[in-house]
Amino acid sequence: MARLNYGVIGCGMMGQEHLRNIALLQDAAVPAIFEPDPVMRKAAAVAAPGAVMAGSIAQLLTVEAVNCLLIASPNYLHLRQLEEIAAIRPLPVLVEKPLFTAPEDAQRLAALRASYPAPIWVAMEYRYMPPVARMIEEAEAATGGIRMLTIREHRFPFLQKVGDWNRFNRNTGGTLVEKCCHFFDLMRHILRSDPVRIMASGGQSVNHLDEVYDGERSDIWDNAYVIVDFASGARAMLELCMFAEGSRYQEEISAIGPAGKIECHVPGPGRFWPAHLGEPPVAQVIVSPRAPKGPKTVEIPVDPQLLAAGDHNGSTFYQHQRFQRAVVSGDPIEVTLEDGWWAVVMGLAAQESAATGKAVDLSSIHYRVL
Repeated sequence: MARLNYGVIGCGMMGQEHLRNIALLQDAAVPAIFEPDPVMRKAAAVAAPGAVMAGSIAQLLTVEAVNCLLIASPNYLHLRQLEEIAAIRPLPVLVEKPLFTAPEDAQRLAALRASYPAPIWVAMEYRYMPPVARMIEEAEAATGGIRMLTIREHRFPFLQKVGDWNRFNRNTGGTLVEKCCHFFDLMRHILRSDPVRIMASGGQSVNHLDEVYDGERSDIWDNAYVIVDFASGARAMLELCMFAEGSRYQEEISAIGPAGKIECHVPGPGRFWPAHLGEPPVAQVIVSPRAPKGPKTVEIPVDPQLLAAGDHNGSTFYQHQRFQRAVVSGDPIEVTLEDGWWAVVMGLAAQESAATGKAVDLSSIHYRVL
């Protein structure tokens, strides 16, 4: 297989996870990095000791060895950086979610999509968590056709990021974009249908209430319920709580149809599991047929090396493997710009619904830009 040589843009917390997982890939290296923060740049130099530390994206793109790119910068920079790359040297890109953070950005994304000559893969790695992938693979047979889908994430609060950029909705797009675009992508991916209406309730109840940065109080939300109606007639619900880090499992997904139910339970990052409780829990998939009754549980262990390389149950590594095949072998892009657009649009609509107390119709021209 031809070698992937990543130019990495942004090496904060998620960028460092990407570096650790790229190091585990065969036929992959990181010859160049752009990271403006000195602390993160120093950590990146340790993780990728052979990399040139570029002073800008333009300088990174002059490194001849670079033949693909990873964008893992703060949310509000993603689209701007894609546009800069398009203007200088458009290479294949794996770009972190979310693609954009405000409704007015959608027209710029549409222009980029129409003109960018190389593959762009949006980093929706939750699809590639082994228990989630197993559940998706078996969902049709287990349910007889999904009519109800529920995703619950009970987790720890937002972690500290460089410059505290993730404490403000204007930088992140809002919690239902920043955190939950993964889950909206999963809804579309699992149900194989597009959303038509979204209703939500959310807010800031426990976390960040006393956090002030440069005289401004954090406005990021820490909990929400979101209900989504799909064109297929299926319904989906998201339950998010970011002050529930005492939970045994971080994500729990259930899909139900006329034949039965299938669900998966995904533990959170092992580094947060209390040592006095012993080994961290192992992911599970549970199939519960209506007849004959009798739930069956299968554990889905993940390679410990992959668990140690990041906080996403091995999915970052598997995502890079698939991106590598798409770039080198011409396999299809599995998470497209359209997928990334829908995930953000659903998050923005949920933010709007929660703020206004009204359901949002996604057939509105306001949301139909791409």
